[in-house]
Amino acid sequence: MHARTRGKSGSKKPLSKTVPTWNTRKAAEIEKLVVKLAKDGKSSTEIGIILRDSYGVPDVRIGTKKKITQILKENNLTGDVPEELQSLIRKAVKIRKHLETNKKDLVSKRGLQLIESKIRRLEKYYKRNKKLSEKWKYDPERSRLLVG
Repeated sequence: MHARTRGKSGSKKPLSKTVPTWNTRKAAEIEKLVVKLAKDGKSSTEIGIILRDSYGVPDVRIGTKKKITQILKENNLTGDVPEELQSLIRKAVKIRKHLETNKKDLVSKRGLQLIESKIRRLEKYYKRNKKLSEKWKYDPERSRLLVG
């Protein structure tokens, strides 16, 4: 067996659904922090990690009764494309760039196929749930320009 444990590193979500007694931050203060971090260009995932590690907020949803994405939506700070889809597109662009110099890397080619398949499935899901416009279409060349 490996010395390292499998799974995610870092702390786990709190089990209780009530605000801990040691948490002194109010809901309005947490929301202001979320908005400030979003304006600094952080994603909702990064915001949650920063609040947990640097500000001692165990769970934004427990403290504010709202999700981070909900707070961002209320303050018009969300993008056109959901965060999960954006990160997959970024990953696909990186692999395409890698494949330009390493044409025979079959493992990466297969990884790209799997990632792009997941992007297309998520695209259908987000269109069905009205989180993406019906006109939005994944295009590897165009996404390369958007991601950089």
